[in-house]
Amino acid sequence: SSSSNGKSMETDSEPAEKRRKNEEQLEEHLHLAHTLYGKVCEIFQQLEELRPFELLRTTNDRVNYLVCKQAKIIAMTCTHAALRRQDLVARGFRFDSIVMEESSQVLDIETFIPLLLNSSVSPLDRLHPFSSMTTEGQGLHRGSSGAQNSLTPELRRLVLIGDHNQLPPIIQNQSLQRYSRMSQSLFSRFVRLGVEVKNLEEQGRAREKIADLYRWRYPFLKNLPHVSQSPQFLKANAGFANVMQLIDVGDLHGQGESEPTAHFFQNVAEAEYVVLVYQFMRLLGYPRESISILSSYNGQKHLIRDILKARCSSHPLFGNPHRVTTVDRYQGQQNDYILLSLVRTKTVGHIRDVRRLVVAMSRSRLGLYVFGRRSLFENCYELTKTFSQLVDGRSDKLQLLPKERYGNVERDANETSSASPDLVQIDNVEKMFEFVHKLTNERAASFKSQGPSAPDHSAMVDDQA
Repeated sequence: SSSSNGKSMETDSEPAEKRRKNEEQLEEHLHLAHTLYGKVCEIFQQLEELRPFELLRTTNDRVNYLVCKQAKIIAMTCTHAALRRQDLVARGFRFDSIVMEESSQVLDIETFIPLLLNSSVSPLDRLHPFSSMTTEGQGLHRGSSGAQNSLTPELRRLVLIGDHNQLPPIIQNQSLQRYSRMSQSLFSRFVRLGVEVKNLEEQGRAREKIADLYRWRYPFLKNLPHVSQSPQFLKANAGFANVMQLIDVGDLHGQGESEPTAHFFQNVAEAEYVVLVYQFMRLLGYPRESISILSSYNGQKHLIRDILKARCSSHPLFGNPHRVTTVDRYQGQQNDYILLSLVRTKTVGHIRDVRRLVVAMSRSRLGLYVFGRRSLFENCYELTKTFSQLVDGRSDKLQLLPKERYGNVERDANETSSASPDLVQIDNVEKMFEFVHKLTNERAASFKSQGPSAPDHSAMVDDQA
């Protein structure tokens, strides 16, 4: 009887085991079937999305379809929005959110034009956009009926990003700028009217010392942790005794600023000095993409470009810097090292505008070297808080450490180098020219002595106009 009971238990367990395995296989097959079905549905969805391209034959039609029906984020300038507004509206362009960057530099009218790009808005609504609307929830709804019109797109949110402490929109007509306040952006208008704003209170762009130059305009500005931890912010700039400095530039052959034509200011001494410092940096191994040269006047910008074209553009050791432009044109951009020419020697000029000063001082991340007439700018009341820090405890003569090399500096940024035996102090432009000329010959002789194994410096040549 015991043996018969064992056989019956064995025969009962075998079907149970078989059923369990069948159930596991069934689950695996169902999972695989669901996965493959999802893949098939995805393929058909893609085919459905691509179907319009079978009907739209021209590239223009396909681009318009993608922009109006498929794109989730579209980037354009306010000028482009004004030029293409009629076309976009005619094609059914719709959106519910706008993010406007550098809005403090955008005119009121240029701000409003993108808001009217939505299609299917009646002429009455365009003339009186707020007369028949009330705010309910997160969107705008028809106040007369209390029901949302599904055919009318709604602008649900407008995000303006900018800095009213920097330069306003540029108005060429002085009368309109002075008497009609057209240079005031919508962003600045909201700030002036007391609209609540969200301030970004931490910066991670510049060294702490450089940020202090404009921190007085931003009372709550703090530093992100990496500013006090990252090696690039903690180490000194190769070849320079200071990470920022005001270099006092005197007259060259008895001449300071000049004005060949009206409002076309130039300063030959500063232009020569700036280019020589750029050459010195390139000889120490600084990448040209990390250096930008700024000026407060168009005339000086063109003069610096001419000198660079004559001395650096076709030279295998130098090439052109990343940018040579004016302070106004460089707003919203940055670079590791900035060489700034202030140009004027008789009057302060328009750098007296604190907003332009903030832009000029906040473009640099690691090194800022300002070339100007110390006695003029240091005694300007509007500039005192910035220039007092530039000259505090520092010589106004350029101090160099030519034995250092870019990327191989262990010296701390806060370490004083005034007592270093390798320190070279440059008193004027003529001495800097002799110093750079001698250093260039030494580098060229060094490369020649290396023969075929010398690095190919032809790659450094910049074809930039």
